[in-house]
Amino acid sequence: MRELLRSWWREPRPAYPPRRGWRDWALVAVLAAAGLLEGLVRSDLPSPAVVPVLIGVGLTAVLLWRRTRPLLMAVVAFPVCAVGEVLVHGDLRLNTLAFLLILVFSLSRWGSGRGATFGAAIVAAKITWSATVGYIDPGDALAGAGVISAALAVGAALRWRARARQREFEQVKLLERERLARDLHDTVAHHVSAMAVRAQAGLAMMQTQPSAAADALRIIEAEATRALAEMRTMVRALRHDEPAERMPSPRIADLQRLAGRSDHGPAVEVELVGDLDGLPASVATAIYRLAQESVTNARRHAQDATRITVRVVADKDMVRLRVSDDGDGPTARAFGSGGFGLVGMRERVNLLGGSVDAGPDRDRGWTVTAALPRAAA
Repeated sequence: MRELLRSWWREPRPAYPPRRGWRDWALVAVLAAAGLLEGLVRSDLPSPAVVPVLIGVGLTAVLLWRRTRPLLMAVVAFPVCAVGEVLVHGDLRLNTLAFLLILVFSLSRWGSGRGATFGAAIVAAKITWSATVGYIDPGDALAGAGVISAALAVGAALRWRARARQREFEQVKLLERERLARDLHDTVAHHVSAMAVRAQAGLAMMQTQPSAAADALRIIEAEATRALAEMRTMVRALRHDEPAERMPSPRIADLQRLAGRSDHGPAVEVELVGDLDGLPASVATAIYRLAQESVTNARRHAQDATRITVRVVADKDMVRLRVSDDGDGPTARAFGSGGFGLVGMRERVNLLGGSVDAGPDRDRGWTVTAALPRAAA
């Protein structure tokens, strides 16, 4: 209990309270008109009747600063009500003054922990003083204390709810950053790696085969264009003032785009087996990204490779991916602790309740295997 009270005492004010808008002015205008009308209609107000009317109408202005200065408004409003009771020698009996509950609510909703505590003490002191000097009945004072406590509790509850929602938003932002980091590695890095490989091949053949070097430059240009387009899409997704492009997520059928034979690299063969229709979009996208990353790493690190095989097999429960090559070389470096290839793969697969593994084959080559449940976790 002591820790709870201490944490509330140290509670800061909300960073960005809502700005004063036309609704606040409309609320003040309506309450002021209601207070004036009540003063004109009722004949049982204490004498002089102008005192409760002036207080009821004038104090409506404190609602304009209830979010930015709740403690100061409480310091102004409740002592003024006490002075009014002294002037009329009794309760003000103006029903419109019930709007002060909004100010009490604002103490715990928009004030700091210390401010809310001091404000509640001021309100309690005013009620206690009014009951002590006989301006209000003890029963009414007790009922008023209960209503005041309820208003403070509602403000604190909404404050906690807003903070919980803010934490959820921060968590969503964090997950989105992780997703963008994976996509950045899986898409843009894929094109950059292809450009690096083509540039190395072009430099190697520039003297002996100028036409092959020109072909490599054209491929580099195409890869750079695609990488730039994907990078711009990610930047638009991060900006608030620009709409993001609504491109469809990769599907299993898009794996065929990885297939083909290159003039200066291993051929890629894609085989799809089983019922691959109706897969959840998250599973289909994960399979495509895993295959894309594995093919990219094989092209970069598998020396003397002639073939890369991509095989996807689906049954009623699982979808399995196997990417293997027949090359030599330190392919394991792509999946070591210093890189993000296998880390990104495992993050994607673990989120979907699957598993992934990568390692050298018995004779030669490197194989990546992954298994994902057909119904994503």
